[in-house]
Amino acid sequence: MRHRKKTVKLGRTSAHRNELLANLVCGLIEHRRIKTTVAKAKAARSLAEKMVTLGKKGTLAARRQAIATLKQEGLVRVLFDEITPGFESRSGGYTRILKLGRRMSDSSEMVLLEWVEGSEKADDAEQVEAAAE
Repeated sequence: MRHRKKTVKLGRTSAHRNELLANLVCGLIEHRRIKTTVAKAKAARSLAEKMVTLGKKGTLAARRQAIATLKQEGLVRVLFDEITPGFESRSGGYTRILKLGRRMSDSSEMVLLEWVEGSEKADDAEQVEAAAE
């Protein structure tokens, strides 16, 4: 039985899984939203929420923990300075998952993982890009 087994393995070794989740969260920080599968989004959501919680602490130790997990110091700076201040009044639930339908090639259920606060900035950025084209 699989009772009390929390880790979602995603068919990968632990090192590969940790790097995958770190890269998904880095993409979420950089682009404010990412398109991925349901299983990966649910696994990445947990790590993203933990990183925002570290960002809300704002200490040097928390910043170093985030750098150790995400491996990209510039994105940790963006997380701590731009994304986290929007969540000061919120005590959890920093991300949302929106279903998009199935992928044509393998019929995997696709979702959009995005920040709850600040998603308006992502929409504005898309509108600016569309206007530029």
